[in-house]
Amino acid sequence: MEEILAIKHLSKSFVIHNLDKHIEALHDICIELNEGEFVGITGKSGSGKSTVFKCIYRTYEPQNGSVWYNSKKFGLVNLAEVSEREMIYLRKHEIGYVSQFLSTMPRTTARELIKQAVKEMGYGEDCAEREAHKMLEHFELDRELWDCYPATFSGGEKLRLNIARAMVKRPRLLLLDEPTASLDHASKLKVRELIEQLKKEGTTMMGIFHDLEFMENICSRVYKMSDGKML
Repeated sequence: MEEILAIKHLSKSFVIHNLDKHIEALHDICIELNEGEFVGITGKSGSGKSTVFKCIYRTYEPQNGSVWYNSKKFGLVNLAEVSEREMIYLRKHEIGYVSQFLSTMPRTTARELIKQAVKEMGYGEDCAEREAHKMLEHFELDRELWDCYPATFSGGEKLRLNIARAMVKRPRLLLLDEPTASLDHASKLKVRELIEQLKKEGTTMMGIFHDLEFMENICSRVYKMSDGKML
């Protein structure tokens, strides 16, 4: 199996200026992923799990270390150093991110959000409509909500839509930051079903979960974090 991601000696800290405080969020993190693997990360809140993902997705810039990603378009690149234009391309076409929170363009319906994700990959209107229909049905989002604005949705409905929007792209690398946090048991099973399907199709995934039962028999490996360090 080919290596798709290698995080080497990653460190990240934050300065809270008004408190004159320096917080070391990550210290010397090393993780490697092969194509098609699903790696889980566990640990208490505040242990640094989400910060690792934000450094991969480059919403945070690390102080030290490298995040080597084997891109289909650009070859081997360090995500800590690629240009903003290259990073935007990778987010659109190769690297997906599901957080617990849904950020959307105002006055965009649930159906349009998923269609936009498909169109970003270069597909036409018909394909986008088909894929959006399949995803909205899979996550059992009430048909009355398909053409509504997500601002009116419950937390669980927003999360299901967020997962659908990321997964419909079938990215090469998918980061799942507590994707089942506010979901009921039936919705968790729907997420698991799609994760298993994406695994079969060769998507590489990293997931942060507090629900250890959910991770059972789905992860290739599990890492545990504490105080910004990998145990």
